[in-house]
Amino acid sequence: WVIDFLVLHVSVTVLLLQPTIDIPSHSFKMGNSSSYDKPAEVESKYFPDFVKSLPSLEGKTIAITGCTTGIGYICAKTCCELGASVIMLNRPSTRANEALQSLKDAGYKDVSMVECDLQSFESVKKASSELQSKFKETGLDVLVNNAGIMATVDEATGDGCDNQMQTNHLSHFLLTSGVWSLLETAHDKRGDARVVNQSSGARTQGNKKLEEKYVGKNGGNLGGDVGGWLPFTGPRWVRYQQTKLANVVFTYALRDRAEKAGSMVKSLCAHPGLTATNLQVKSANDGGMGKAFTKWLMSFVSQSGEDGTMGLLSATAKSDVKSGDFFGPASTSGGLVGLMNTEEEEKLADEESRDMLWKASTDVTGGKFPF
Repeated sequence: WVIDFLVLHVSVTVLLLQPTIDIPSHSFKMGNSSSYDKPAEVESKYFPDFVKSLPSLEGKTIAITGCTTGIGYICAKTCCELGASVIMLNRPSTRANEALQSLKDAGYKDVSMVECDLQSFESVKKASSELQSKFKETGLDVLVNNAGIMATVDEATGDGCDNQMQTNHLSHFLLTSGVWSLLETAHDKRGDARVVNQSSGARTQGNKKLEEKYVGKNGGNLGGDVGGWLPFTGPRWVRYQQTKLANVVFTYALRDRAEKAGSMVKSLCAHPGLTATNLQVKSANDGGMGKAFTKWLMSFVSQSGEDGTMGLLSATAKSDVKSGDFFGPASTSGGLVGLMNTEEEEKLADEESRDMLWKASTDVTGGKFPF
């Protein structure tokens, strides 16, 4: 993390001192910030060989949230390539329709979409009911809780929660509870089922513990939108850090409760590393970070969307995993993926945090597990 910190802040210094930044293959003016409208084009280094190592997913049904573009879309496409039946859980949009059609056009027939707006608990409940109706007999092998937003404005959803916390954690908690019986069915029939939560390197930012106020119905009253004097600081980023830490805490809280109840459904986690996707583009254009700086940083130190998907795919597809495993690159900026130091991760997700998050999430969402 020290190297990552130095790379980031040397980058800031260079950006502040130089009126024009030259980057291999392109350059741009500091003032030309309005042109950041698509992710940086970064060549994949590891993905082609990595994907060859994954087992067949024939006979498995996998549901993935947030898969219109970026990591979620690549995960969905790869699962299709490996033979899985894929359900894309996206909110209704032109992009969602285009993502589904692109997979169908590529020849993947066993792919469908269920509407799921994570900023509406009612929409999540409807999605759960639809999944229950469609897969009651066959079950759901993997639920991939991938969707996320980053460094958005301090606004409440219609349910009264912080928009980042509801999208990134609370609705995934509710969705997981709503399809839990389908995961149990899949395990009983095929011997394996799992929930995969997508976290981020931001989970450790500031060494800040999970606080209950960010989980409750306090949207719009969590620090405002004034940025810090350094990139990736200020209340927008604290709210984001809390959601990504919540993903880890939920992973271990779910594992503990499932195992205690005798359930064999696994709970796993992943993080991508710094990845060039639309997540950064949208955050920059919404004021979460400077557009010129973000464009330069992502061109200079980020990895491709494919390489950034390896952690999520490891947790989703690898056969030799156990509940509580956490996959991702050792460096925040990406690289080869392996098992994280779960002892360190569990320190972030201490027992007090697990108990607090479970109760608060249950109270806010109404989601109920059979344990």
